[in-house]
Amino acid sequence: MQQKIIILDFGSQTTQLIGRRVRELDTFCEIFPYNKYPVDDKTVIGVILSGSPYSVHDPEAFKVDLSQFVGKVPVLGICYGAQFISYTNGGKVEKTNTREYGRAHLQYIDMENPLFKGFDQGSQVWMSHGDSITDIPKGFHCIASTNDVKYAAFANEGQPNGVYAVQFHPEVFHTLQGTRLLRNFVVDICGSRQEWSAASFVDSTVAELKEQVGNDRVILGLSGGVDSSVAAVLLNRAIGNNLTCIFVDHGMLRKDEFSQVMNDYKVLGLNVIGVDDSEKFFVDLAGVSDPEQKRKIIGRDFIEVFNAEAKKITDAKWLAQGTIYPDRIESLNITGKVINRHHNVGGLPKEMHLKLCEPLKWLFKDEVRRVGRQLGMPEHLITRHPFPGPGLAVRILGDITPEKVRILQEADDIYIRGLREYKVRLSGEEARKVLAAGVPAEMTDGEIEVSLYDQIWQAGAILLSTVRSVGVMGDERTYEHPVALRAVTSTDAMTADWAHLPYDFMAKVSNDIINKVKGVNRVCYDISSKPPSTIEWE
Repeated sequence: MQQKIIILDFGSQTTQLIGRRVRELDTFCEIFPYNKYPVDDKTVIGVILSGSPYSVHDPEAFKVDLSQFVGKVPVLGICYGAQFISYTNGGKVEKTNTREYGRAHLQYIDMENPLFKGFDQGSQVWMSHGDSITDIPKGFHCIASTNDVKYAAFANEGQPNGVYAVQFHPEVFHTLQGTRLLRNFVVDICGSRQEWSAASFVDSTVAELKEQVGNDRVILGLSGGVDSSVAAVLLNRAIGNNLTCIFVDHGMLRKDEFSQVMNDYKVLGLNVIGVDDSEKFFVDLAGVSDPEQKRKIIGRDFIEVFNAEAKKITDAKWLAQGTIYPDRIESLNITGKVINRHHNVGGLPKEMHLKLCEPLKWLFKDEVRRVGRQLGMPEHLITRHPFPGPGLAVRILGDITPEKVRILQEADDIYIRGLREYKVRLSGEEARKVLAAGVPAEMTDGEIEVSLYDQIWQAGAILLSTVRSVGVMGDERTYEHPVALRAVTSTDAMTADWAHLPYDFMAKVSNDIINKVKGVNRVCYDISSKPPSTIEWE
């Protein structure tokens, strides 16, 4: 019987990060909206309450009946979760004059408490809250403090299963011993057997797929991205040639991507049908500038092309997708409404009568990459950045033409190759972030060497084809298009910050694009974060 930790989401931006940290401890977890605790699930060994954008005093604040799990399994409250535990049990939570945000240090730690086993005195933590706990409930006691926050952590171990609460965020990298705290809770306090790993996932999923699919034929739409590629290799291991993959080229992939990805898939032994129907897409997109309309046309045409090929496989009974866990998590918006962000092929004709197969539906993105490595896939496929389904069409402002796509493909190729080739040495917190993301790198003298590409969540070039700028090349004036470069760091794409790329790298890439790509005479760099901006421009 598989053990699990339940994470109740009160609307925090870092809820998924808590889930990833628990999974990194080789422990399965599920994320539920705050009001959907699975009361009858006997496999639950612990509960974590997330943070929230609300104050516990707000009339619309999210509230849960703690009696559903307190005293039955160990509980850990984080930030709002800690304040809610205190507030509900008779403690005091008060608004402060200043928001407590940023780095802090634990000046007092109860080293005897199991939550802080192995901690260093003065350990750095990350605070992010407007209210503060000024008094804790009867039966609880303080187990950690900072100079400014008396009750940085408190606990009540006097019942069959203890309740622990921290006002800081152990899930973020700025809390330097946050992983240790979560390990202490998940492994030592909750008793996790740590049986969830890439190897165990591959073994169990292959067995489940064999049972689920049997001798049926399965169709999988490939995109060239890591999710669909890992799903394909996993299915191939389970059912072999009973899997047929379809890879559609809509003409707006990156430079030489169709041929490169097709070759990769052949090396992996996959049964792949490659369909180049780019002419149809260009004809249907002619003169269309509206971003949403471009997406709809590409989505419609993709479905038509995919469906035409799929119908040729008359004995198919299953449609496989690379859907991953974040796509399926019921997220909360500020109103408390549940948003189901599950994406699928979305629009495949019902007459196909195919059953759905989603072998990666329980995995986070970094876990997908670990599974890919476990399956022996090439590293360049595993570490490939996310890429929009409509491709470069939503990275070209204005209407789409083959010539504009050519210009952007050339500029993007120079940029991405440059990111892969430029090496940097990292240490400390930056090195920990990269290693935690699963990037293979060896530590030497406290440092690792990785490419800029491996440090970044997503990067790409954008052609501002609705704009022309004046330039000078040789003795002639030019009137050509600018290209904007975009690179962001993120953990789950819910929030993202612009990547601080080295100046010498930026100078070389700019020079190479302007000199080598006909039609471009200016290069800009996008320094917008999400929010308020988005990662893609359209």
